[in-house]
This record gives sequence, structure tokens and C-alpha cells, in this order.
Amino acid sequence: MAALSLTDQWVTRARTRLVACFMLAATVLGLLFLFAGAHGTVDSLGRPLGTDFSNVWTAGWMADHGRAAEAWDWTIQHDVQRQVHHDPAIPFYGWHYPPPFLIIATLLAQLPYVAALLIWQGATLSLTLLLVKHILPAERDAWLIALGAPVVLICLGHGQNAFLTASLLGGGMLLLDRRPWVAGILLGALVYKPQFAVLIPVLILARGNLRAFIAASLTVFALCLLTWAIWGWAVWQAFIDSLPLTRHIIVEAGATGWEKIQSPFAAIRQWGGSIPLAYGVQAVVTICAIIAAALIARRGSMALRGAAALSAALLCTPYVLDYDHVLLGVAIAFVAADIRERGTLRWEPTWLAYAWLAPLFGRTVSDLTLIPVNLIAAIAILAITARRAAQFDALTLPWTARLTAYRQ
Repeated sequence: MAALSLTDQWVTRARTRLVACFMLAATVLGLLFLFAGAHGTVDSLGRPLGTDFSNVWTAGWMADHGRAAEAWDWTIQHDVQRQVHHDPAIPFYGWHYPPPFLIIATLLAQLPYVAALLIWQGATLSLTLLLVKHILPAERDAWLIALGAPVVLICLGHGQNAFLTASLLGGGMLLLDRRPWVAGILLGALVYKPQFAVLIPVLILARGNLRAFIAASLTVFALCLLTWAIWGWAVWQAFIDSLPLTRHIIVEAGATGWEKIQSPFAAIRQWGGSIPLAYGVQAVVTICAIIAAALIARRGSMALRGAAALSAALLCTPYVLDYDHVLLGVAIAFVAADIRERGTLRWEPTWLAYAWLAPLFGRTVSDLTLIPVNLIAAIAILAITARRAAQFDALTLPWTARLTAYRQ
């Protein structure tokens, strides 16, 4: 074990457990307060319970009533959301997903709104916890630290799908060598969230796993074909037609709020940079992240491959929000698994604690100081993963020589 820094020594198991307990209590109390103050499907602040889940359930309801293609029309969807929540002042939450996610949305819309929200979040959170337990089977505090992570409260409050995304990507990387066909199916299912799937073909090919590549490709094809068989080409045309508006309003203009979007692209735009400059920086970071993750996938341990894939995925898209950092939580679990087996390097406990806590204050700090807290966390986890690969797996990267300077 390397000599730890003063901040590393402060990150003890007892303190970690205590902070996780406090955060878990805050999560439970926050959710109870949210639902206790709600009127029907609307919370005390006039927002739908689960906020972003509003567009998912509404899109599913529209598909179930023969209006699937209209889900990508912002005006029509907002009108339906007002009807669903019986509130003409309800904020709009746009539906921007590819058609395969409409399959899940339609299934959820068979249930009443609140029941669907609870089942959706409970089921996908359970998948993530099951994954963490498989990554850290001997860690008795794994579930406590996972449940207490601030990003859990953020994802639950937004009714988002990050638990599912993290489970598919993390599960796929965990099974890539042992169960390549299953891994390929899990990774291919990420077609519903393509911004996080851009590096998957590279990682599979870097590993040389042809069976996983075939399984992933067939899964993508099957899901796309299924949506076409159910709703016809109209849903795909509607999705394609919506992309320019989504890119301009949501990504380039930052309508969601730059402090919420924690990507290299958003950081440049928040600092006053032009759109071309932001795309250029995003492209450079994306390429570097994919190369690093691919090299680790080829040479690194299973745990490091998983950590690299999940942290790099967050760096490969211009549109990533704080709730998406559930992926980083699973990446932390992968790093922790490698630490348990091969020891701790200097500064790792500090950066792992930082990345675990970052979603709690990332949005506020970014708004007040323009410092992209969550972006820094994703870069840090990928960096320490690469350093561990250089230290223990003889991985060579142009910048790992500097990283290994922090070794014992």
C-alpha cells in the first residue's frame, strides 16, 4: 500500500459509514416530504412527482392511445402533460429518447402515474444495488454506501433512468468475459440512451470479444425492428425530425441550465465559449476518453475495465446531468473492488470520496463559481483507473508516466 496523504487518512470506514447513514436518512426524509406534500401527481412546488418521469409516462400513454409519433412534438406533449396532471401550469419536460425507450414507457403507462413512478424507480434502483453487490460481494457496507450516495436522491427526485443505464453498462462490463452473449444483450439495450453507448463498440472490439459484439448488434437491431413493427416508421421519422430542435435548444443553448449539464461542452459554453469551440473541446475529450477506456479494456483487470467504461461514458457526450452520475457511483464500486484486491494508491481515497459526494453540491457550486464539479469527478475517476492500470497491469499511456509519479 502506498503512503497515504492527510486527506486520504481522513477518509476512514467509520466516517464513510456515518456520512452514508446521514445521506440515506436525508434521502428517505426528502422523499417522504415530497410525497406527503403532493396533491395528486403534483408536488408542493407545482412540479410533477418525479419531474422528468412526466415525459416518460405521458409518451407511453400517448403511444397506448395511438398517438406515439406525437410524443416528439413538444407542443402536443406539453398539452397532454397538462391533462395528465390536471394542471394547466405544469412545467414541460420534453421527450427526447429514441423509439426503443417507448416500449418501456408504454408498459409503465399501463399503471397509474404514481404507482408507475414508484415501481420504475424501485425496480431500477434494485438492479443497481444488485450490480454493486456483485462487484463487491465481500464488502459488508456496499449497499449502505451505495444507497447513501447523494446521486441516489437526485436520481429518485427526478424520476430518471440512470439506475437502468448504470445497470446495463456496468452489468455488461462485469459479464463481458464470462458471459459474452448476455453482456452483449445488456450493452446493446443501451440503444435507448445512445449518448452513453458511443464507446461500447470500441470497448468490445478492444477486448476482442466477437460474441459480445454480435449479441450487442443483434439486440440493437431487434429493438429498433420491434418499435418499427409496433408503431411503424412514423415514430422514427418523428424522432429524427426532433433532433435539430433538441440539439439547438437543449444542448447548444443550454435550456436545461449549464450548471446542471456537467460535460466538457457545457463547461466551455458556461465560460462564454462559442459553440464551435465547445464542440471542438468535447471532441478532443471524447477521443481521449475512448482511447484510454479502450486501452484499459484491452490490458486492465475486469474491475478497472468497468470503472473506465462508466467514467469515460460520462465524458463522451455533450449532454450529461448530475443524476447521470449514478454511472460514476458504479465506477467507484469497480475501483473499490480493485483496491480490495491490489491495494490503495496515494490520493485514491480522497478522489473517491470527492466523486461520491460531488452530485450533492455540484450543481450549486457550478452555478456560483462556474467550476464543473461533477465533470472533474468523472475525469478524476478515469485518471486514477488509468493510473492503477499503469501500476498493476503495465498499461502504457502517454500521460501515465506523470500519473505514476504519485505512487509510493
